[in-house]
Amino acid sequence: MLSSEEYDKDLTVGEVARRSGVAVSTIHFYEAQGLIRSWRNSGNQRRFSRDVLRRVAVIKVAQRLGISLASIADALNALPEDRTPTTADWQCMSERWRQELDERIAKLTRLRDNLDGCIGCGCLSIRDCPLRNPWDELGDGGAGPRLLDPA
Repeated sequence: MLSSEEYDKDLTVGEVARRSGVAVSTIHFYEAQGLIRSWRNSGNQRRFSRDVLRRVAVIKVAQRLGISLASIADALNALPEDRTPTTADWQCMSERWRQELDERIAKLTRLRDNLDGCIGCGCLSIRDCPLRNPWDELGDGGAGPRLLDPA
């Protein structure tokens, strides 16, 4: 158990990396992307408050779910700077991602359900393509698969 003195102590970049399970370079990258913040002490050494550990944990989980760094940054920027986020703060943040995740699940489900018939590229290489593309009309739209993932 940490004493109150140890709990109030700011963390070095190495301590944040060790405690969060990510490389120091990743901590620097997250900071450069505006996902976390630090300051410099009188010896010009980088220091982090302890709440950065929770933020790094959320970043790691969100990335694992496929949430973009831009979306993670938007969500983290909505959290308070002057205090550790509450359960309600984290719930609001997670609700922001729910629609994005639901859309991704629907897109992946459509892709999975149509993958055995065609990958949606319009190549006309499959005689019985369920997404027929006579005269390669889709070729004018550019290269790559576009029918199953129009984005």
